[in-house]
Amino acid sequence: MQHRTISSISAADSRTYTISELAREFGVTPRALRFYEDKDMLHPARDGMMRLYSNRDRARLTIIVRLKRLGLPLADIREILDLYALNDGKRAQTRMMLEKFRKQAAELEVQRGDIETALHELHKGIEWLEDLVANNGPSEETKRQAHAYEQVARKQLDEV
Repeated sequence: MQHRTISSISAADSRTYTISELAREFGVTPRALRFYEDKDMLHPARDGMMRLYSNRDRARLTIIVRLKRLGLPLADIREILDLYALNDGKRAQTRMMLEKFRKQAAELEVQRGDIETALHELHKGIEWLEDLVANNGPSEETKRQAHAYEQVARKQLDEV
């Protein structure tokens, strides 16, 4: 894991962010940022115990959050981030992302099919249960008790 010191941040990379600022901006927890740092995906500088994230870290976090939202595993995201270091005009990264995106899209299509099947079955079950509730009159025991009560009530009314 590489840590930079304050003096190693270039002038172009001079804007820094605290862990709280980035966590708030991206809707993640500080713990998530520390986790990405442990996985060597972010490389904040240190000012004593305080982490200072650069514009580069912020850009990498943007990629991490977007790719996680697409459902890509962290290992795949890490591979994509690692390809930024190559000086090939981002060709390797673009090819890898295309491959990962195609794979993820295929997996999501399967999941969508599973969800559609589950929803169809649930809607059939709901329809059946609603019909059961609507057409399910009193039980035979309830009918017998109601008839017995009605007879007792009529007898008492007739005596009055």
